[in-house]
Amino acid sequence: MATRTMARIQRAETPHTTWCARDHRCEGLDVHRSADIKADEIGGRAWLTRVRAGDVEYIEIRARIPLHSNEKVARWQLATALQIMRELLNEVYPRLIRLGGRDRQRAINQRAA
Repeated sequence: MATRTMARIQRAETPHTTWCARDHRCEGLDVHRSADIKADEIGGRAWLTRVRAGDVEYIEIRARIPLHSNEKVARWQLATALQIMRELLNEVYPRLIRLGGRDRQRAINQRAA
């Protein structure tokens, strides 16, 4: 009987950053997370978390927004939230490109710019 073994994935450990929470939020050797920044004064709630995965840093955004009981209004809320997120990404992402040092990769099924 032949035995199969799985290859071990080797990851280089990255040191904790000055902003890292240094607790269970860090997911292993190469992912570090800050403590959440919370905004909840306006009826909903949003959390921002700074994340470093390998050598790339990200912002992770989570939000909990109450939806209206009327389906039509709830769909409008969802569409509005999506549009605002698109506007946020369009505002922030071009600035990241101008910072340099990041390789812009082609998205799946899209031509290179």
